[in-house]
Amino acid sequence: METFSKKEKEKARQKKRKDKEEKREDRKANAVKGLRLDDMLAYVDENGNISSTPPDPRKKKRIDQEDIQIGVAKQEPGEPQDLIRQGVVTFFNDSKGYGFIKDLQTQESIFVHINGLKDAITEHDKVTFSVEMTPKGPNAVDVKKTVAVVLPVV
Repeated sequence: METFSKKEKEKARQKKRKDKEEKREDRKANAVKGLRLDDMLAYVDENGNISSTPPDPRKKKRIDQEDIQIGVAKQEPGEPQDLIRQGVVTFFNDSKGYGFIKDLQTQESIFVHINGLKDAITEHDKVTFSVEMTPKGPNAVDVKKTVAVVLPVV
């Protein structure tokens, strides 16, 4: 004995099977054969744009394998006086042990950790520091407070 819901489910399965068969027959009847190889090719021009026209062989450039660089370019180490920067402490949290220094030359905000300090610092202190690259970005190390020299007026 079949219940009403079993009959409905069987009808739905039969309808789905029939629709699928009709779609298959329709695809077979209206199938467009594949394009020629020339119609499927895409070319890259000298600017790196994809185009349908082949490149002009007269504009061909010779590139040596050694000139191809994959990855990030290696940076030349700067001169020692360039490595020492000056900045102002914009934020420093003593309890958490970190803060940020604004580089006076590049206006870049650089992270500083308490482990990179030579002297104790607070906000708005003028400091000198070196920059060390870490996986998360630039990090200030060897941070020293600069002492403002006041000359007596004569």
